[in-house]
Amino acid sequence: MSLFDEIVIGWIAVAIVLFPIQLFVTAPYGRHTRAGWGPSLPNRVGWFAMEIVSLAIFATLFLVGPAPKSAPMWVFFAFWVAHYINRSMIFPLRMRTTGKTIPLVIVASAICFNAVNAGLNGYYLGSLASYPVSWLWDIRFITGAAAFLAGVAMNISADEKLIALRTGGVAADYAIPRGGLFEFVSCPNHLGEIVEWFGFAIMCWNLPALSFAIWTASNLIPRALSHHAWYGKHFDDYPRDRAAVVPFML
Repeated sequence: MSLFDEIVIGWIAVAIVLFPIQLFVTAPYGRHTRAGWGPSLPNRVGWFAMEIVSLAIFATLFLVGPAPKSAPMWVFFAFWVAHYINRSMIFPLRMRTTGKTIPLVIVASAICFNAVNAGLNGYYLGSLASYPVSWLWDIRFITGAAAFLAGVAMNISADEKLIALRTGGVAADYAIPRGGLFEFVSCPNHLGEIVEWFGFAIMCWNLPALSFAIWTASNLIPRALSHHAWYGKHFDDYPRDRAAVVPFML
């Protein structure tokens, strides 16, 4: 086992250790904002700062790395870059969150998290990986790409519904989301992102991509459970048959 593999496995272990902690400690931003977490940034600024790191580091390491870039690798690159162009540039501009802030400590921790995940994946694909053109019709590539695109569709559809709810654009303007996957889970946006990155892991079939998928799930499942509990606490008519993030299960 190479040193790089040992680093990635160690990073996966950190995600597993932190998962149960996040079940009890909810990051204080969005609807869970609370005092005592120090200085804050405007929500759009913080979101951009957090997400642009993944785009910049991954793209740089992929492009400057010496590994020959085959057609499948350019697909991996396109999927990652497209996702983070949306998350870092397009989505923050569309957010209706006037007056909302995010603690600087949360932004800083997210930057570190994204830097490691983007660094591991960008370095591996840019410097270590080798995929023949025939990988394009490998069942793992086809299945993973289909799952990634399905996750993107779930994520964007949920974001559209959530943005539409915030017609006033103010921090206290919350309502029960309805329609689509919201009829089954409280957080289809989180479900979509989990499906997306496990799809990426399948299509790439490498350890860094699996690491990122595990980290995504370990972060978003506790967040979805917190959202689900928040909805039930704040809305007496919240549908009791909805799950938090996995339909009929969780």
